[in-house]
Amino acid sequence: MKITAKSEVFARARIVQGLSQRDLARRAGLSHSYISLLERSVKPVGPATAKRLSDLLQRQVEELFEIH
Repeated sequence: MKITAKSEVFARARIVQGLSQRDLARRAGLSHSYISLLERSVKPVGPATAKRLSDLLQRQVEELFEIH
């Protein structure tokens, strides 16, 4: 199973929350470069991280991520 961010939806959700990539990374315990890779769908994400990011962005996992 591979989980990738829906790039535009993920970035828009972050911006709507008023968060920079660094802010989101800090709150999620991740590096800002990892958030950048997620937003460009370069890097897959694990289920626990997808859930944590979805909770922080106040969105459903299915809204922000695609499961392949």
